[in-house]
Amino acid sequence: MLGLARPTSPDWVTRAVARLDEVLIDHAHCEKKAASTAVSLLFRYPERAAMLPVLSALAREELAHFELVLDLLARRGVTYGRLTPSPYATELLAAIRSEEPARLLDTLLCLSLIEARSCERMRLLADAVTDHELSAFYRGLLASEARHHQQYVDLALTLAPDAQVRARLRELALHEAAVLEAAPALARMHT
Repeated sequence: MLGLARPTSPDWVTRAVARLDEVLIDHAHCEKKAASTAVSLLFRYPERAAMLPVLSALAREELAHFELVLDLLARRGVTYGRLTPSPYATELLAAIRSEEPARLLDTLLCLSLIEARSCERMRLLADAVTDHELSAFYRGLLASEARHHQQYVDLALTLAPDAQVRARLRELALHEAAVLEAAPALARMHT
């Protein structure tokens, strides 16, 4: 369903569980960046009227998730701050073609893969952590992460035929898997 080419390595789960506070701070950054990206698409493609309400709703929900993570950090006594970012998104987005409408299509599909990987990893965290509040928190986000993945795929389907979108999604999913394989071993949502 999520279109990922490869599952997350068990090594990531071990690393994430050992450094949960760092993963939570990174998670907050990811939610903030997801909101920013949706808003940026609103500005870049104002002529795509059908996309605008979807992107606006996505941005609001991502900001609401950002606030949820900030609240969780505060309750855990963890200070939100800067982290060395993972190269994941930059490397993934490097596969985006430069000409339109391929640029928009690839952008939407890359965003769908980021949401899919987030969903998969939140499920892994929910299963692996012993903290019941944190496990419930991640389980509570799964449906919206899966929905965000599908919304980006659905937006891509407004630009090209189904077979073309699915083929490009498979290509980008293989690229995404390679990006993860080459990523440094940081305690981040996407490394």
